[in-house]
Amino acid sequence: MATQDRLTATIFRAEATGPKPQQSAGLLRVEDLSVSYGPNQVVSNVGFELGRGKSLALIGESGSGKSTIARAVLRLLPGGAHATGRVEFDGHDVLGLPERRFRPLRGRAIGFVPQDPGNSLNPVRTIGVQAMEAAALLDEPDKAIRKALILETFAQVGLDNPQRVYDSYPHQLSGGMLQRVLIGLAVLPRPSLLVADEPTSALDVTIQKRILDLLSRLQHELNISLLLITHDLAIAAERADSLVVLKDGVVQETGGTTAVFSSPKSAYARKLHADVPALNPDRYARLRDPGFRFLKADTGKTPKIEVSAVTKTFAVDGRVVTAVDDVSFSVPAGTTHALVGESGSGKTTAIRLLLGLEQPDTGNISVAGERLNGRSHESLRAVWRHLQFVYQNPFTSLDPTWTVERLVREPLDRFKIGTAKERVEHVREALANVGLGEHLLSRKPEALSGGQRQRVAIARSLVLKPDVIVLDEPTSALDVSVQADIVEVLLSLQSNLGLTYVFVSHDLALVRQLAHTVSVMHRGRVVEQGTVSDIFDNPQQPYTVSLLKSIPSGAARVAPVPSPQPRRIINQEQVA
Repeated sequence: MATQDRLTATIFRAEATGPKPQQSAGLLRVEDLSVSYGPNQVVSNVGFELGRGKSLALIGESGSGKSTIARAVLRLLPGGAHATGRVEFDGHDVLGLPERRFRPLRGRAIGFVPQDPGNSLNPVRTIGVQAMEAAALLDEPDKAIRKALILETFAQVGLDNPQRVYDSYPHQLSGGMLQRVLIGLAVLPRPSLLVADEPTSALDVTIQKRILDLLSRLQHELNISLLLITHDLAIAAERADSLVVLKDGVVQETGGTTAVFSSPKSAYARKLHADVPALNPDRYARLRDPGFRFLKADTGKTPKIEVSAVTKTFAVDGRVVTAVDDVSFSVPAGTTHALVGESGSGKTTAIRLLLGLEQPDTGNISVAGERLNGRSHESLRAVWRHLQFVYQNPFTSLDPTWTVERLVREPLDRFKIGTAKERVEHVREALANVGLGEHLLSRKPEALSGGQRQRVAIARSLVLKPDVIVLDEPTSALDVSVQADIVEVLLSLQSNLGLTYVFVSHDLALVRQLAHTVSVMHRGRVVEQGTVSDIFDNPQQPYTVSLLKSIPSGAARVAPVPSPQPRRIINQEQVA
């Protein structure tokens, strides 16, 4: 038998044996599902149906119950959780099955793609070793054939050098490559159902599109049903045949994608639609108007920020890597300038140079006419009072042992500004500016939501009354609804206080809502820059065009015609 024939026979060996179960139109049917953690009911009477080869998206904010429902389907709820109702898979109620009788289905018939590839793979074991564990589900005794199947699947999911990936450790691969590895391992046993829990939330917009394209292609080529978990209505509309909109564990709306997306009936679904940046580019036009007026009036004036011909190199493994290559941009006072590009484009290095955390090899950086590069740490302290930074992730940037009051007050303490009483007043004023009340002063970060934590981080940067704030992906860890609230806070502060922002992001839809000017970076260089309207309406560079094409539009997708594929049949003995 030829090698390829052996591989095909191995994958589908189970299909030739055992009696076929009674076929039904719906592969997955959920009825009256409720889930409680102790006394707290977090999912209430949820129901939906997913057909064979179809896709369904569960959408909603954090805490809406999306992941809990997915884990109930996978029988992966934590200890202490209690689920009632009915979860029917391929005609069998699996919710009440003992674990030993459900385990043969998990992985083989129901695959899972988790949210964060960085936390889903063992960092001290090679990809190949971990892939072999997944290949054990194929019931193929020949190790050489199992490896060949793994390499074939890695190629199928778009990994260019499968052998190198197989031999690598997780830290040697990019986030997009790791997510492709997880998808490959999930589809290796050819499951009937694939559950994907926010599979692209931590990825660049272009990589996000590639991963979603890959899932759609595999779904149709292999006739896999896809249960997609996401908080982004535009992504759901592009990638799913039907939608279930959730809030606080309760279904708000359900139906075909076109109907729910084009004319949402529930107030919550309408809010989700309004919060998606790609669907509402002019939402904050009124708040951005002062910045555009500053931009027009600034001709000939000294910019608030000026980066001129800056280059920065690093020595990596005995070779020189140019992280920032002859980068120049300027930001007028009272405006927002965005740095956009994929991971590795040089955005983070550029802002580290701007903040004085790194020194450029060549070029100059000035803020309000003061040159920053070449200065001592002590002399930079005076500049940092007027140049503040908001980190990307509010879950890791705030000390978990400090109260909100101490977190916001710390910059005042460090710069010895005002009396103790005056510092308390400054803290309260900063919190009020970001829409937080005094009742939160004694709370610690663990008692705050993600949006509240990021508001605290912004208040901390505001308390010194700076002129310039650098924002590094400040909303990438947040739901679109929370993101919308934070953007409104930032633009309101800019409109009221005349702040100047440098905004770092890979999300061009968000940049269009928030920024006035933009520099597109690629491999350390600025490939295109100008006003937001110039770049978005008339991009000149192929790289910029590719970024813009990656923005989810919410347009209904045209599904590719699936190739005829034999299907894995679930043996009734597995669930009887």
